[in-house]
Amino acid sequence: MEQLHQIDCGALTPHIFSLFQTQTPLLTAGDKTSLNTMTIGWGGLGTLWAKPVCTVYVRPQRYTYAFMERSACYTVSVLDGAYEEALRLCGSKSGRDTDKVRLCGLTPLFSAEGAPYFAEASLVLVCRKLYADDLRPERFVDASIDGALYPGKDYHRFYVGEVTQVLTRT
Repeated sequence: MEQLHQIDCGALTPHIFSLFQTQTPLLTAGDKTSLNTMTIGWGGLGTLWAKPVCTVYVRPQRYTYAFMERSACYTVSVLDGAYEEALRLCGSKSGRDTDKVRLCGLTPLFSAEGAPYFAEASLVLVCRKLYADDLRPERFVDASIDGALYPGKDYHRFYVGEVTQVLTRT
């Protein structure tokens, strides 16, 4: 397997902005003693406060939520189609009940900041948290979103992270 290597954020091509529509990335937080990962379908990439940022969303009942709350950094790892079964498992099983990383055969690595990511990834965004807040029902301009996506009133918390490192195989 080819090693991941660091590239500058500016080297990312415009197709990166379709990442959350065309891929199923893994959001991972924790440290060398304990980590958890989950698939995510919602996210955003852009510039905020003159920094390259990646925004991710996590519901409070997800096991990864506690890891996100106590970690200064998180990663978004993109795995290619060969890992479809691993992604399915990471999206359907809770880390509370099983060691998903071990079951999937994924190899955790750690950034200089200690953020966990996977050796099998084709792209990794290492992010340092800058801001977190909860989606609030009174702020929905389109009220149908609240009823359609939040019948349990379990609103996502969003995390804005500065992309401090980009790792890729290409």
